Amino acid sequence: MTQTLSQLENRDAFIERHIGPDAQQQQEMLKTVGADSLNALIGQIVPQDIQLATPPQVGDATTEFAALAELKAIAGRNKRFKSYIGMGYTAVQLPPVIQRNMLENPGWYTAYTPYQPEVSQGRLESLLNFQQVTLDLTGLDIASASLLDEATAAAEAMAMAKRVSKLKSANRFFVAADVHPQTLDVVRTRAETFGFDVIVDDADKVLDHQDVFGVLLQQVGTTGEIHDYSKLIAELKARKVIVSVAADFMALVLLTAPGKQGADIVFGSAQRFGVPMGYGGPHAAFFAAKDEFKRSMPGRIIGVSKDAAGNTALRMAMQTREQHIRREKANSNICTSQVLLANIASLYAVFHGPAGLKRIAGRIHRLTDILADGLQKKGLKLRHAHYFDTLCVEVSDKAAVLARAEALQINLRSDIHGAVGITLDEATTREDVLNLFRAVVGDDHGLDIDTLDKDVALDSRSIPAAMLRDDAILTHPVFNRYHSETKMMRYMHALERKDLALNQAMIPLGSCTMKLNAAAEMIPITWPEFAELHPFCPVEQAEGYQQMIAQLSDWLVKLTGYDAVCMQPNSGAQGEYAGLLAIRHYHESRNEGHRDICLIPSSAHGTNPASAQMAGMQVVVVACDKNGNIDLADLREKAEQAGANLSCIMVTYRRPTACMKKPSVKCAR
Repeated sequence: MTQTLSQLENRDAFIERHIGPDAQQQQEMLKTVGADSLNALIGQIVPQDIQLATPPQVGDATTEFAALAELKAIAGRNKRFKSYIGMGYTAVQLPPVIQRNMLENPGWYTAYTPYQPEVSQGRLESLLNFQQVTLDLTGLDIASASLLDEATAAAEAMAMAKRVSKLKSANRFFVAADVHPQTLDVVRTRAETFGFDVIVDDADKVLDHQDVFGVLLQQVGTTGEIHDYSKLIAELKARKVIVSVAADFMALVLLTAPGKQGADIVFGSAQRFGVPMGYGGPHAAFFAAKDEFKRSMPGRIIGVSKDAAGNTALRMAMQTREQHIRREKANSNICTSQVLLANIASLYAVFHGPAGLKRIAGRIHRLTDILADGLQKKGLKLRHAHYFDTLCVEVSDKAAVLARAEALQINLRSDIHGAVGITLDEATTREDVLNLFRAVVGDDHGLDIDTLDKDVALDSRSIPAAMLRDDAILTHPVFNRYHSETKMMRYMHALERKDLALNQAMIPLGSCTMKLNAAAEMIPITWPEFAELHPFCPVEQAEGYQQMIAQLSDWLVKLTGYDAVCMQPNSGAQGEYAGLLAIRHYHESRNEGHRDICLIPSSAHGTNPASAQMAGMQVVVVACDKNGNIDLADLREKAEQAGANLSCIMVTYRRPTACMKKPSVKCAR
């Protein structure tokens, strides 16, 4: 045998299998294009002055099995505590039939984003179901097919409120003090670039503030209190103020729909409909509004239409609102927006149906009532009498409570002055509640679940009568047919067959949304060591995540040639936005905040100008030739015209063409 052990180990097998063409096929392709080798081909098409002199030092290739073993060891460094921190993130029970037949199925996760409805009818139907879930639970007229997360949905609600407001001179946005802190952070960041003033105060003081164009309320506050905002919303509507309400999908199963109370916009996270926490994401958000505001909504909307033969068909509707058409005039830079996660939430609702969801929400609330009753019987005080799944418990010795909780491998919310927060979820059991009694009260609590359950059944007033939902939800047949595993499996398979994915054919289309994830790369996403971590758990419980993030950051720094990398953005468009904010703040740090012109080639992705507009910049379009190459003369002219107001140039690093040659960047400088 002439091969060496190193050759027989075949550490490059993953690359060869993942990309596809073997050595013979590569040679045939090289011959067709007139190149002797891959290196020669790269030398011909990539300009010499941007080729790397030496390969990036990111380690040697390895096999799938070795990589999975290494990742398993990294995952093992994460500590699987029971997290009752809440704040918009809870443990879930992803139905195995959805995990196996959808999340782990390449027929779903390799399909192209549905800009081509002819080959996307299955996912479009699932997204239409997601919209229907949103409409039923929020009580509003029109819903989008998901956004990126709850916090950015709040920022989108603020921007939309300004667009539709009739109070044109008003420039202040009011945020209730008990929204989730991460929501407030994102709203403040977005408001800064738009030049809005953000007011944070108790909701009952909103009428004391003048020049307010929009208000953000949260139906169930971050510390658990249920709010009946119907009267306040009526007063705000009388003043022509646009009202947005953050809500919780699971809570809405039992609570009055905010749309029925007059809210203009309702949004929130769909995470607890079957999507694991995953240390913070990714999770889809839901977003709904009144019909009169539909042209100002962010994100994609799926509509029912007709095909060429007159048959009912689905397509993305009102696309003239979106970045790929309106560019810098778009409502948002939102593009693909967590479709896979939205489909999990959609199918979760289909599988459980209205009765199943009510049973899950009812069990969560009953366990919360039992926990509340037991704690009060032990002399502890709750800050809020009205709650769904979250208690704010006043404690005299918080350190002792947190120490007992840690010993029991329990995470409680600890950032509330003089109290701890406890949020229950669909994974909470009787034994979990007993452990919570041990953590908060002590081992000798002497409480019994069944006894407490009888007491709660006799007198439960934790949800005000006026806030109990009295209308039917999810009445469409799709939510009432597929409740056995076999029926659900067949329904998902029927949807899958309507789509074109890589398990059926090649998709000859390049796109930033076209990512081929290998099976080995999909396996770890449902490992409980990764899936079950709460984003606000103590950092020492997430050492595996920290190692993985640090290692990936190091590799990306070496691959890109930069000094640091931000891992926060959860989409390419959000990465653009983050980068533009960094540029904006850089200029401000040099007392050059007046620099606000962003040069963008006409061939750029639509998200580019949309992101620049969101970052508070003026977009100036640079001409390109028919191949998308930057017109250097026009670039030079536009840069000179901008003069001292030039902030940046934004180019898409995707084509081995003249637009990537150094002279274009030098010209901008």
